[in-house]
Amino acid sequence: MTALPQISEAEYEVMKIVWKYAPVSTTEITERLTSATDWSPKTVQTLIKRLVNKGALAYEKQSRVFIYTPLVKESEYVNQESSSFLKRFYNGDITAMLSAYIEDDRLSASDIDALRSLLSKNSAKGGD
Repeated sequence: MTALPQISEAEYEVMKIVWKYAPVSTTEITERLTSATDWSPKTVQTLIKRLVNKGALAYEKQSRVFIYTPLVKESEYVNQESSSFLKRFYNGDITAMLSAYIEDDRLSASDIDALRSLLSKNSAKGGD
């Protein structure tokens, strides 16, 4: 599997807009982010340029408008970041992570029920 580009938290906000609305114009990305954040249009445009340079976004010029599409799949990026988090903070041990969340009361009863359900489904499918 090819390594995905490193994306900052701010760049991730841009990517979420592109993943949701692609193909999407610079103007639409800028409008959505300036209404949801305190970023200036120039900041948003800088983040878009960085993502293009990193190979996370592709663009096509249609007359005077730039239209962006993702080159990175959202699911692949989220999986990579989740795996990286697990390795960095829990040595890749998901049981240690879940134990920490349970012991610190960060999981509600409904969260625990949902996890039980997922584990039951996985066991029924023959998962390890």
